[in-house]
Formats: sequence, C-alpha cells, structure tokens
Amino acid sequence: MSESQKMQKALAEFRNPYSCSQTVYAAYAANPDAEELNNLKAMSGGRAPGNLCGALYAAKQLLPEKLSGEVERLFASATGSAKCAEIKRVHKTPCHACVKAACEIVEKFSSE
Repeated sequence: MSESQKMQKALAEFRNPYSCSQTVYAAYAANPDAEELNNLKAMSGGRAPGNLCGALYAAKQLLPEKLSGEVERLFASATGSAKCAEIKRVHKTPCHACVKAACEIVEKFSSE
C-alpha cells in the first residue's frame, strides 16, 4: 500500500471505527497490534500525555523519539497547536485536519 493510500485509509476510518490516535496508528504501523489499538483509544480527545492531540501522539509513537520535537513543531504549524483543547477551541481546526496533518508528517519522515 502506498503512503497516499495509507493516508486515504486513515481518513476513511477516522471515527468509523477508529479515534484520531487509533486511525493514524492503524494506517501506518507495520503490524497494528489489537491491544495497542485499544490502548490508543484512551489517548484521543486531549487525553494523551501533556494534553496532546491524539493524532499527534500516535504519529510520535510511530516515529523515532529523536524526531519528537520536529514532529510536534510541524504538527503545531499545520494545526495551530500540539494540544487538543487549543486546536479545537482557539484555532478551530477540525479533528479530520489533525489526522491528515499527522499522516503527512508520518509519511514525510517515513520516506526519508
């Protein structure tokens, strides 16, 4: 499956059946683990550590830790913030756009 097909899969599965964090993980993990998918459900809706967006949290889980700061910076640039509440309330960025931004970042670093 190509990178753009993975993004289309993620966007199609967002909210049906997956949360923001689950959908990014399910699309890009080499072998999506059912237990990890279940655990990621609890990381959506601003419940990830530091109130991060769940889609961003999943992207950070999929990429090397050394890229964490750059991933967060790129995501905040695309969505207005790394924090779910700020993304929704201040910047009015829809969750679908957050999933897309997280997918684009995973693709960017996966192809390097």
